[in-house]
Amino acid sequence: MSNTRKLTMAAAISEAIGQEMELDKDVFVLGEDVAKYGGIFGATGGLLAKYGKERVMDTPISETAFIGTAIGAAAEGMRPIVELMFVDFFGVCMDMIYNHLAKNTYMSGGSVQLPVVLMTAIGGGYNDAAQHSQCLYSTFAHMPGLKVVVPSNAYDAKGLMTQAIRDNNPVIFMFHKGIMGLPWMAFFDGATNEVPEAAYTIPFGQAKVVREGKDVTIVTLSQMVQKALLAAQQLGDAGIQAEVLDLRTIVPLDRAAVLASVRKTGRLLVADEDYLSFGLSGEIAALVAENLDSVVLKAPVRRLAVPDVPIPYSRPLERFVIPQVDAIVRATQGLMGARQPAGAAA
Repeated sequence: MSNTRKLTMAAAISEAIGQEMELDKDVFVLGEDVAKYGGIFGATGGLLAKYGKERVMDTPISETAFIGTAIGAAAEGMRPIVELMFVDFFGVCMDMIYNHLAKNTYMSGGSVQLPVVLMTAIGGGYNDAAQHSQCLYSTFAHMPGLKVVVPSNAYDAKGLMTQAIRDNNPVIFMFHKGIMGLPWMAFFDGATNEVPEAAYTIPFGQAKVVREGKDVTIVTLSQMVQKALLAAQQLGDAGIQAEVLDLRTIVPLDRAAVLASVRKTGRLLVADEDYLSFGLSGEIAALVAENLDSVVLKAPVRRLAVPDVPIPYSRPLERFVIPQVDAIVRATQGLMGARQPAGAAA
């Protein structure tokens, strides 16, 4: 068994990238401030010193150019990891992501493989306003051709990043700034955990039950997993046993795990930091609705997500729109108090 150490998510991601660079000379990293600075969220820390400027490259502020470069390099057989500093910046390079990265394998009849990892920071919680605080994973999950990975802790981040680099398809790897373990930003301690020294992979499309429960299922991902676990602890003290399911990836989505948990508990809360309308929370609710022949609900499905407004700069307003631990507790308590439909199991 490999030795383990407690790592931050930033350190775990950097370690995964470095180990794959050691194994495969075709793996390289490019993006804004990924080299000398080590990435503004620490995801490429220490790589420049070890692998040099020919494999860890700072780029100009031109997202279309350097994402296009990654696509071209992948088409020629390399395995680039390209960082889009904030997911909110996708608007300036969407043509490269949606019309080229996501589609060119399909449009070439499979003759062109694009093993690109597009790494990007998501999420709010530190008052960086409307253009730097979104999650948007549902936006990318809506686009055929991209795998979408959203880890909640260091152990998962390393295994999922290693899997992403080895995958022959384009993967968007989304890390939440609030769980990277950065000293200058408040973060949830649960995201920093034991990580093996040796390389390992976590297959895509395998959700994980991170807390067992019998009364209600909380389906969530990313930083919201840490909030859900804190909420579940409070609920447990009050006699409500909440099961917390970490999706880990949303493309592919582990639908079977969602249904298995809801069959067990009969209640579902989807806790999401993305926008409420037309997003992940609606997809999970629809999944359960489409399987009511095998799922008996004791209460209507509840969704807790960001209302359809830009993320505010103001700290009180930001905390109001982004679901917090107390909001998860209240929503779950509401589910438990809902009147059961006729014929539902007790």
